Amino acid sequence: MKKDIQIPEVTNVEIAVVYEYNDIYKTNDWNIYIINKKEVDLEMVVIVSQGFNDTKTTSLLRKKIEKLPANSFAKVEFIQPELFKLHNRFHVTFFERNTLFDKTFLFEKDTVKEGALRMIPELNKRGILAI
Repeated sequence: MKKDIQIPEVTNVEIAVVYEYNDIYKTNDWNIYIINKKEVDLEMVVIVSQGFNDTKTTSLLRKKIEKLPANSFAKVEFIQPELFKLHNRFHVTFFERNTLFDKTFLFEKDTVKEGALRMIPELNKRGILAI
C-alpha cells in the first residue's frame, strides 16, 4: 500500500532569493525565483510558501505557474526582509512528463543577508539558493 508508492526525487529545480534593484520604485528588493535547470518543461507548478518558528507562523501564500519552460526561471514573489528572522519554507509541486514531483525548499532563519549573496548563473543575479 503506502510502501508501494514511489515518489521520484526532484533534481535540477531550485528556489532562490535574490536581492535586486526595482526600477519602478527605485529600491533594492528581495524576490523569490524558481529555476528550472531541466531540459524539459515543468507543467502546473504550484508553490506554497510559509514563514515559521517555534511561536509564529505566517499565512500561506500560493502561486501557480501553468508552464515553466526548460532552462528558464520565473519570479514567484516579493519577500519582506522582516521574514528572514523566520524559517521560510517553499513547497513546490509540478508535473514533468505526466509524473508528479514535489519537494520542500527551506531558507533557515537569519541565513538570508547581503553578505551571503552569490552569483546565480541561471539568473545572472546575486542571490542565495534554498536547501
